[in-house]
Amino acid sequence: MYETIKKELYEAHMNLEKYRLVAYTSGNVSVRIDKHVIIKPSGVSYDKLKAEDMVVIDLEGKVVEGALKPSVDSATHLYLYKQLEDVKSIIHTHSPYASSFALLNQALPVYSTAHADVFGVEIPISSYAPVGTEAIGKAVMEVVNQARAVLLSKHGVIVMGKDISEAVRKAIFLEEVAQTAYLAKTMGDPQPLDKEEAQRLFEFHHSHYGQTK
Repeated sequence: MYETIKKELYEAHMNLEKYRLVAYTSGNVSVRIDKHVIIKPSGVSYDKLKAEDMVVIDLEGKVVEGALKPSVDSATHLYLYKQLEDVKSIIHTHSPYASSFALLNQALPVYSTAHADVFGVEIPISSYAPVGTEAIGKAVMEVVNQARAVLLSKHGVIVMGKDISEAVRKAIFLEEVAQTAYLAKTMGDPQPLDKEEAQRLFEFHHSHYGQTK
């Protein structure tokens, strides 16, 4: 079941490791296909992970296919899928620079044009919530905005996309703009872009950037 999607999901996890957004067993990617969600198994290291290890669950968290236990973050993913119809893929990481803002309970303002291009608005910070239940999902829903990315207080990050590719791209760019912001803050006092200009850049980027199909 969903063998092609499982391979795509496996490759997404490998990209997270390639860009140093995850380490060892941390982090996970999921994708929603109709009434099913496919997600990384719990506690499997990236060097041991295989496409066939991906676990298919229903929207209540029951395993439909797979020999391994699904991620402990499954409840978070499922809650968000039920709340946000436009979201079809979710990524959770502890990427260092973005997570640094989360540990400080600081939102990430739109300091750069690169941030504006991809997200358009600041990346908000959630309230603290424990792992393993819907609590993190509920905390995300309290602050989620156009960016479809949230810093999780004292924890890490959640990014969401219309498909796996978009979610991976957001995860990579979030860490990049967080690193740039971190470096700028060590050098001085960067000021956010004007909100209207940030939105203009976002709209231009999403209507002009890349290749047309």
